[in-house]
Amino acid sequence: MTYFDTIAAISTPFGKGGVAVIRLSGTDALAVTDRIFHPKAKKYGRLSDAAPRMMVYGEISSVEDPDRVLDDVLCVYFPAPGSFTGEDVVEISCHGGVLVTQRVLAACLTAGARAAEAGEYTRRAYLNGKMNLPEAEALGNLLEAGNDEQLRLARAGMQGRLARDMEAVYSRLVTILANLEVGMDFPEEDLTEIPREEMHDLLSGILTELKGLMATYRTGHAIAEGIPTVIVGRPNVGKSALYNALVGRDAAIVTDIAGTTRDVLSETVSLGRVTLRLSDTAGLRDTDDPVEQIGVKRAKGALEAAELVLALFDGSVPPTDEDRLLLRDLEAQRGKKILYVLTKKDLCPNGRSPFEEAVGRDLPFLWVSAPMGLGMGALTAAVEDAFIDENLDTGASAIVFSARQFAALSGCTQALEGTLQALSMSLPYDLCAEDLREALTSLGELSGHHVREEVISEIFHKFCVGK
Repeated sequence: MTYFDTIAAISTPFGKGGVAVIRLSGTDALAVTDRIFHPKAKKYGRLSDAAPRMMVYGEISSVEDPDRVLDDVLCVYFPAPGSFTGEDVVEISCHGGVLVTQRVLAACLTAGARAAEAGEYTRRAYLNGKMNLPEAEALGNLLEAGNDEQLRLARAGMQGRLARDMEAVYSRLVTILANLEVGMDFPEEDLTEIPREEMHDLLSGILTELKGLMATYRTGHAIAEGIPTVIVGRPNVGKSALYNALVGRDAAIVTDIAGTTRDVLSETVSLGRVTLRLSDTAGLRDTDDPVEQIGVKRAKGALEAAELVLALFDGSVPPTDEDRLLLRDLEAQRGKKILYVLTKKDLCPNGRSPFEEAVGRDLPFLWVSAPMGLGMGALTAAVEDAFIDENLDTGASAIVFSARQFAALSGCTQALEGTLQALSMSLPYDLCAEDLREALTSLGELSGHHVREEVISEIFHKFCVGK
């Protein structure tokens, strides 16, 4: 693959539709189009005769047989650098049938274009300075958005608030580093413009600012990436019923027979403003069934990996030994949000729960009856309260929304703490500068200043071919 090639791909979803769009990008985009596109209007001999950004009606034919018309199309030319990729771009709008779209794309490839790879258009936009790395990640989130909150967060990211804030911090750190380097070059004369104490104060302020930004990751992660969530409990307490209610369809088999679920079922779902990477698991119990044993083992593995645990208990009966064992195991879990959920309230005598009375009211139990649709609002509110910071405006605030961004900020803050310690100990400026350079490198991983090629490839590989 080379980024000097002219590329082509279908940029609309595969399948039948009213219109499909084939996008070409590269130095020869217009020349490739001129070989296969024939305008209907006699004043245009080819697309390059028309003004840029003007939609032109005509026919697409193959290079080998110009008399063989493939489709009636509309073509428009966007000259560099005023295009999405920053290169010459042509968009061909043809009819949306599967076969006709493939034929038009094949004509573009025969005429000299290369098939685009996944995310290559957006990658070229990044390489040509049309967007920075956080904006590109936000665009990927926009394409994958499954709810309104994801759309709001993605739009805010594409508008560049996070990128602008980080660029400003990066510039301030560069200024301080330059000051340190002056002190390194002329240590006896002390030509630094910023005294050591002032540098310490400036870096302390930046560190506080970055830690505040890192705190937004809990909300950004919950909306954009999704919270790894597991539903656990002994057999036949209503796990699969709740899973189906959250997924919105009968994805798991629900019966009165204990042990129906033998494996981990997984879906990505929206619950209010939060995205859940949800797993339904086998009932936790001792069993002689070798298949069920595997399911129980996988359930425990899913519990270890989860950030959010929905622990279900049958509220209509006293706790069993399996229930008490699960409660004890949950007490040992660290770094997880655990919601204790009671089910089957309709079966409770006089509305009182034998389970809750036996266990005590110290635990904040939620009541849910998934088949009847009861308690889902309270469950949604509890999840949002755990992961959404109401002080953040997801449509306008700078919010960290990817693990990559969080890791870059974490590395930067750790290096800044080292710089501050070196300044406080009155260590030589060259030792102070070493940690500060590391901080700049980590921050550059977020903004794209020092990002590694494998990181860039991983980001754009997640995009579809036509984007």
